[in-house]
Amino acid sequence: MAETRQVFDLPQPKLEVIAHELLKGQCPACGKWHKAIAPEGVNAPVQYGKGIKALTTLLNVDYRIPFKKIQILFSDLFGYAINESTVYSASRQCYKRLKEPMEIIKSKIIEVMTTHADETGIRVEEMLRWLHVATTELYTYLFVHEKRGRLALESEQSILDQLSGWLVHDCWGSYFNFKELHHALCGAHILRELEGLIENEKSKWARVFKSFLMHVFEMPLEERVKRRQQIESRYTLVCGMFEKAEPPPSKTPGKKGRYKRTKGRNLVERLIREKEAVLAFAFYEEVPFTNNLAERDLRPAKVKLKVSNCFRSFEGAEIYARIASFVSTARKHDRNVYSELCTTFSGHNFLTG
Repeated sequence: MAETRQVFDLPQPKLEVIAHELLKGQCPACGKWHKAIAPEGVNAPVQYGKGIKALTTLLNVDYRIPFKKIQILFSDLFGYAINESTVYSASRQCYKRLKEPMEIIKSKIIEVMTTHADETGIRVEEMLRWLHVATTELYTYLFVHEKRGRLALESEQSILDQLSGWLVHDCWGSYFNFKELHHALCGAHILRELEGLIENEKSKWARVFKSFLMHVFEMPLEERVKRRQQIESRYTLVCGMFEKAEPPPSKTPGKKGRYKRTKGRNLVERLIREKEAVLAFAFYEEVPFTNNLAERDLRPAKVKLKVSNCFRSFEGAEIYARIASFVSTARKHDRNVYSELCTTFSGHNFLTG
């Protein structure tokens, strides 16, 4: 009986050089010189192909590897240290070629019933800027803005004013300016705040509300809908009791400004004010309990900043946002990201056909 043993290994990587000879000749009849036309995309005597451009772009954006380390990696693998400016140039070219796909992504998000939104601070030229996201199960749209709030969310880059249906977010006040939308709050954020009150302040009401919220979450949707009036009444009763348990705002003698509020008081007032948004997940199938979808799409940017500290320019941050949007969208569609970036450099991809 034969025995088979398999060894999975990698061949020695090497750069492949394709030479295109453009013949030139003179017509014997008219004496005019004619020269062959170079293949599409071959625009210089020496250049990098789409495979290298796609790989360096993928390494820099999706794998968060700095330019210098990509140069070292190429030197180790291929014996050739690619120039850092070449890596940036490839990303910039990819950014331009993704203009049409980005419009398609935005249009697809606008059509969806439920959209997740969030924002996170990033460092650009050693200054605080904001990376915003609007995302769905299949599409991701990221953009960079100098501001976090209303100016950003109502800017030309944002698409929130074109949405209809549900907007899931973390209770940042500027989102509520979109009155035509139905708002839903992230249950995971509320649970974290409650847990903080339980651990740090030994809050009894926070423990009770956490148990209530988890009890509702664990109910089947049909039962929640059937018991909606009971759930809402219980919610109001619990919040009313806990409003009395938290001290009202008080002003510190001799100090100007807002009244001092405890974290518990702020949370109680928010729960009372945004009751419908907090309980939206309980009665509508299309509304999830958390805003984790948006947080997952922002997390890679935080990892990148831990590696690189900050973006060198605002343009660099915009390049990252657009390419990261496309990469995230491709992964959500179970597409091979490297292959899709290669075809993008050829002028098309799975979004444009």
